[in-house]
Amino acid sequence: MFDIVVIGGGAAGFFCAIEAAMNSQNKRILLLEKSAKVLSKVKVSGGGRCNVTNGITNPATFACNYPRGAKFMKKVLYNFSAVDCRNWFEAHGVELKEEADGRVFPVSDSSQTVIDCLLGLSEKFGVKTSLQEGVEKIIKLDEGFEIKTSKQTINTKTVVLACGGSPKNESYNWLRDLSIDIEPPVPSLFTFNCQNHMFNDLMGLSCEARVSIEGSSIQEMGPLLITHWGFSGPAVLKCSAKAARILHEKEYNFSIRINWLPELNQDEIREWLQKQQTSPSKRLAKHKLFDALPQRLWEGLLIRAGVDANKLWAEISRKQLNILAETLSADKWEIKGKTTFKEEFVTSGGIKLNQLDPETCMIKSIPGMFAAGEIIDVDGITGGFNFQNAWSTGYACAHGALKML
Repeated sequence: MFDIVVIGGGAAGFFCAIEAAMNSQNKRILLLEKSAKVLSKVKVSGGGRCNVTNGITNPATFACNYPRGAKFMKKVLYNFSAVDCRNWFEAHGVELKEEADGRVFPVSDSSQTVIDCLLGLSEKFGVKTSLQEGVEKIIKLDEGFEIKTSKQTINTKTVVLACGGSPKNESYNWLRDLSIDIEPPVPSLFTFNCQNHMFNDLMGLSCEARVSIEGSSIQEMGPLLITHWGFSGPAVLKCSAKAARILHEKEYNFSIRINWLPELNQDEIREWLQKQQTSPSKRLAKHKLFDALPQRLWEGLLIRAGVDANKLWAEISRKQLNILAETLSADKWEIKGKTTFKEEFVTSGGIKLNQLDPETCMIKSIPGMFAAGEIIDVDGITGGFNFQNAWSTGYACAHGALKML
């Protein structure tokens, strides 16, 4: 008989198991992981650096970065905030730093630092871990639960579901068997594909831009990265998170507008271009006018607008000038499909939040069963918000289970 069984060896599962073990005496805690590896998403996050959290300190402001689950996460974050998270990791030997964009990383710039911390603490506080042991069924008993795995049958007083998200709706059927309502999953963080787009030779180039999705009010400003398949970078990823369900319904065929000069509107850009035509200088169009744009991108945008780069500004017609102003401020691209962002797959969907107590993350209809991390219908934009969901809900589950015990 275990006191707590945590299902899932990711960030939420490990944090929950450790937090429970650290705050109890002689509690038997077991962590089950169906694969041969634990903390795999921690390993690849942030390009292998692990984006632990974000520097936003106010829980209400922090919660605004969850397109789905903001109200729920606001309550959860007041119990364990991003500030609490940073203090927790630094108290256990992981020195952190905040970058200019607000993302928080280990000073070591290595996700292994976070992994070593979590593995070391789980061993120190006696968390038992079993790998390659998938859960096949959970049965609610009069007291506690019976868990049938691929290897054995386990009895436990409480159970924490922290097994992550899944792109397949049928992957949640074992939870539906427990009468748990599931929001069907759809991808969240992904990049936008353009077939045969004319910027192939600009692959790897990045600049600040505003991206908006046609037919919606969704727009985001931030670094935009040109790739060989289309567009990526924080501006695109934030849009993909906020529009996850809209774009899924469109089967990922939609249009975007890019303002390559996000600090200026179209009229301001047009006025600046018109000034060049009346300027006495013999300046060619190919010599960029805006410091924010890389030279190669400027030349590419001239081609896209049909402007001869070797002409003087005075030789460019008013019609061409207007087309260039529109290209710079509202450049329209047809998107055909998506690509998963690196290995950091995130889903929108999972256990519906109206079934959870935000104080403890317990499933209201099943006393003693808790849920943390991506398995619940919460997903954040890029920037450390998804890991903070894991830490905060893992914390809530740990203390909720201990309170029940």
